[in-house]
Amino acid sequence: MNTKEYISSGIIESYILGLASPEEAGILECVMKNNAEVKAAFEEAQKVLEDLATAQAVAPPADLKSKIWDKIQEEQTVELPKPVIANDVQHEPHIKPVHDIRTAPERKTGWKTYAVAATALFLVSTAANLFWMNERSESKKQIAQLEAQQKNNALALQNMQQKWTMISSPEMKMVMLKGVEKHTDSKAMVFWDTRTKEVYLSAETLPKAPEGMQYQLWAIQGGKPVSAGMYSEDKDAKIALSTIPQAQAFAITLEKKGGSDVPTMENMYVMGEVSS
Repeated sequence: MNTKEYISSGIIESYILGLASPEEAGILECVMKNNAEVKAAFEEAQKVLEDLATAQAVAPPADLKSKIWDKIQEEQTVELPKPVIANDVQHEPHIKPVHDIRTAPERKTGWKTYAVAATALFLVSTAANLFWMNERSESKKQIAQLEAQQKNNALALQNMQQKWTMISSPEMKMVMLKGVEKHTDSKAMVFWDTRTKEVYLSAETLPKAPEGMQYQLWAIQGGKPVSAGMYSEDKDAKIALSTIPQAQAFAITLEKKGGSDVPTMENMYVMGEVSS
C-alpha cells in the first residue's frame, strides 16, 4: 500500500475519533514520524474535524447554569432520619444508628456530569463520522466518474485507430454518405473492402435511434436497393455488416428493429454514390 492509499484508507480519521485499534494507532504514529505527507494529512484531517465540532456546537441557554446548580442543591437536601429515643432503642435493640448519607447525591451528581460529557462527545463523534463518510462517498463518486470518462476516452481512441487503419489501407474504398432533404445535417461513412467485399459503416454522427428502431444500410445495385446489414453502435467501423460484391451507391434508412425487406423511403437519412 503506497502513501496515498494509506491516507485514503480512513485510518487517520479513525485514529482522531478514537476508533482505531491499538495496533493501528501504533503503526500510524510510527508512520507519521517518518512520513511528512502522512503527518500533513493527519494535521489537515484533525483541523477539519475540529472545525466541524466548532460548527456543530450549540450555545447552552443563558439560565442553564443556574438551573443545574439549583438541581444539585435540591438533590443534596435530604430528609434526615427521625431521632430514635432511648426507650425505643431499649425496646428495639436491632435498630442501628443511621449514618449521614449526604454524600450519595454527590456521587449521583458526578455520574450525571460524566453522562452529559459522554453524550456530547458521542454527538460530536457521530457528526464527524457522517462528515467523513460523506466526503469519502463523494470522492468515490468522483473516482468512478473519472474512471468512466477514461474508459470512454480509451474506446474513442480505439475507434479512431480502427478508422485510421481502414483509411490507410489501399484496398479500402470510402464512400461519403450525405444527408438528404429532411436530414441535411446528417452524414455517415461506408468503408468497402475491395478485396473481401466486406462493408463497414461509421454512423456515430447520426441521431440516436429511437426505442424499437434501428438504422439499416442499403446497397444500390442496378438501381435496386439490397440490404447491406443492420447498424448498431457496437459495430461502428469495427464489425462488417455484410458482404456486397458490387454497388453503385449506398443509403441508410431508419427501420423497425431487426430490419426491413424494402427501405422506407420517407425514413431515409443519408445517401452517397460510389466513385469509380
